[in-house]
Amino acid sequence: MAEIIQRDGTWAFDGATVRITPGLHRSVPLFRQTYGEIAVPLEAVAGIVYEPERRRGRLRMRLREGADPLLQATGGRLPDAVDPYRLTVDADRSGVAEYLAEEIRHALLLDQIPGAPTVAYLLPGPPVPVSVRSSDGVVSFDGVQVRVDWAETSDRVKRATGPRVLDVGDVVRVEWLPNSGFEDGFLRFVTRETVHSKLPAEKDPYALDLWGNVSRDLLTALVATAVTARLPHPSARAHREPGDRNGNGNADRNGDCHGDGDGGGHGRAHGQGGADRGRWLTASVPSPADHHDVLLRRLRELGELHRDGVLTDEEFARTKAVVLRGF
Repeated sequence: MAEIIQRDGTWAFDGATVRITPGLHRSVPLFRQTYGEIAVPLEAVAGIVYEPERRRGRLRMRLREGADPLLQATGGRLPDAVDPYRLTVDADRSGVAEYLAEEIRHALLLDQIPGAPTVAYLLPGPPVPVSVRSSDGVVSFDGVQVRVDWAETSDRVKRATGPRVLDVGDVVRVEWLPNSGFEDGFLRFVTRETVHSKLPAEKDPYALDLWGNVSRDLLTALVATAVTARLPHPSARAHREPGDRNGNGNADRNGDCHGDGDGGGHGRAHGQGGADRGRWLTASVPSPADHHDVLLRRLRELGELHRDGVLTDEEFARTKAVVLRGF
C-alpha cells in the first residue's frame, strides 16, 4: 500500500485502485467535499507525475480518454483547485509523492495497461439522485429524469414555462461551462429538438444560467456528470455515420474534444481489431423504444465475437455493459 496524506486530501494505491479522498480542512473546495471519495481503477489511468516546486509540489494523474464521465462532462474546464486528479503536496512530503507516483507507473507497466481511449466509462460518476441549487434554479436528476425548477430571479420566459422535465433518453448531450466569477457559466441539456437552438443560456428553457455564487454553481457539474454517465459513450458516437453523430446531422462537440484532468483536449476515440468490432456494436445500440428482440440479437452477436476470439474477455464485458445500459 502506497499512501500520501495531505491537507487537501489523501491518495492511496493498493496495486489495483487509486483511492482519492478529499480532506476535511475548511480550505478544501465545496465541490471536492460534495463529490466525495473517488475509486480510480488502475485500468483507467493513463499516467501520473509529481511536479516539484520550491515550497510545494503537485501530484497530477491523467486518465485514459473516455474513462471518466466527470472529465467528459466538464471537458477539462474544472478549476485546478477542485480538480480531484491534482493534489498539492508539502515540500517535506515530496519523497512520499514520488514513491506513490513510481508505484502507480510500475503497476501500469506490469499490468500492460493500454493508453488507448476506452470504449466504456470505467468510473461510475456521482450517485443518484442528485440535486443542486444554482443561481438560476434547482436542477435534479434521479437516474431517469432531469428536472429544473426555476428560481424567482430566472428569466420571466423560463418561469412562465414552469418546471422543465426531461427523460434522459431525450438528451443528446450535456454542455457545461463553469461560472468563473468574471464570466457567466451554464449547464445546458441539448435534445434532438433543441440541437439547432442558438438561445443564450439566460433565455434557453433547457439551460441554467450560472451567474451567482461560484462555489455553489460548480456543483452543477455533479448533475452534468451523472447525466453524461447514462448517455451513450463517446466511442459509440464517434463511430456513427459522418454528419450524423447525434442523429440530426450535427457533429457532437463533446465527442470531439474532452478533458483528461490537465485541461487539454483529445481527438476522437479510435482502436483496432476486436475493439473496433465491439465499438461498432455499441454504436448501433437501439433506443429503449425498440423491440426487446434487438437486445437479444446484439447480445448473441457479442457472444459470437467473444467465442471466436475477436473480443477479449475484458472487451466483451465492457461492451456488453454499454449495450445493456443503452437499452
